[in-house]
Amino acid sequence: MIRWCAILALIGAPALADHELLGRDIAAGQVLYQAQCAACHGAALEGQPDWRVPNDDGTLPAPPHDESGHTWHHDNVLLFEYTKLGGRGALAVRGIEDFNSAMPAFDGVISDDEIWDILAFIRSTWPEQVQQMQASRNPPH
Repeated sequence: MIRWCAILALIGAPALADHELLGRDIAAGQVLYQAQCAACHGAALEGQPDWRVPNDDGTLPAPPHDESGHTWHHDNVLLFEYTKLGGRGALAVRGIEDFNSAMPAFDGVISDDEIWDILAFIRSTWPEQVQQMQASRNPPH
């Protein structure tokens, strides 16, 4: 019996790979989102119109953060880096230099914990199935 419990715990481990977002202050994240993110990403996380079509300067409009967007396709660390370092900074860290992102860096504007709270709020709005898919993209620690 104990062996089966251990096996079941291991099978469920990928769903727990969202550890950076566990225990976060979702209410504070919602307030911070409205103050720092909603102007571009929408009060209801809907993103900007035609968010897949580049602007005249080659940057993409702000994508939605609801389940219709691609935020949930990325692991927690990339989402954190993208917020803290801005789009160009986060991708440069990963060796991608030629992506023209308009996402500004929030380093020095909001704290690391506040970024995690915002990300936890965004995640909390997704259906459970989408939350589980996003969690599976996070490497276990």
